Amino acid sequence: MSQQEYPKIYLYRRIVQAKLFIDRNYADAIDLDNISDEAYFSKFHFIRLFKKAYGKTPHQYLTSVRLEKAKLLLQDQKPVSDVCFEVGFSSISSFTGLFKKVVGQTPSEYSLEQKLRQKSMQQKPLGYIPGCWAEMKGWKENSNFQEAE
Repeated sequence: MSQQEYPKIYLYRRIVQAKLFIDRNYADAIDLDNISDEAYFSKFHFIRLFKKAYGKTPHQYLTSVRLEKAKLLLQDQKPVSDVCFEVGFSSISSFTGLFKKVVGQTPSEYSLEQKLRQKSMQQKPLGYIPGCWAEMKGWKENSNFQEAE
């Protein structure tokens, strides 16, 4: 490894350390100061490096992690208010608005859709297997296998 490569790897490791910090602490009240301190960078330098590495600012990444965790909790039919605070949002209205903006549905609508989807999967499990997979396994030949409509 050359002398020029070492500083880049060192910087990248610090950025990864900050990302892992976000992944572990997304539900806490963390902000840019906490995250950039974890990587030992100034805020502005950190934002540039993080965005270059991950294509998102640290705040955008934190928000996306929180929303993905919220979607998982809503699939388990947890109440919206519980999910909101469990993933680190401090206001149900801001959580609901952001969720709708990103996902295209309110958290309640998303939860209901997931409930209906799970019920449908229980009633017709073969309808959720892609036809190409069933064909590859030989399930479509001489069978009553039907693809999802």
